[in-house]
Amino acid sequence: QVQLAESGGGLVQPGGSLRLSCAASGNFFVIGAMGWYRQAPGKDCELVAEVTRGGSTNYADSVKGRFTISRDIAKSTVSLQMNSLKPEDTAVYYCKAANRFGASPGGYWGQGTQVTVSS
Repeated sequence: QVQLAESGGGLVQPGGSLRLSCAASGNFFVIGAMGWYRQAPGKDCELVAEVTRGGSTNYADSVKGRFTISRDIAKSTVSLQMNSLKPEDTAVYYCKAANRFGASPGGYWGQGTQVTVSS
């Protein structure tokens, strides 16, 4: 089993920055790709960014050039640096880790952290 714990959310003004962090505990060996998803009120959960064990990254078009995902394999942590934040970035952000052996098809999820962008 893998447990994920997010930190770093909060309230920020438009144009500001926040850094989200996610720390994994448990069986690190099974962790594959890690990433961040978000869900705004009344909207579906969407992928924000993800990074593979090899370091390949993928970003939602809406955050390209503003957000940067990074990962420390040894520490089993993943971070999301969010710059130039917009009100439409307001959402609950969830950390997700995939099981690289397919043993947990839905992956592992954190509890979520609220990000609010407002003046």
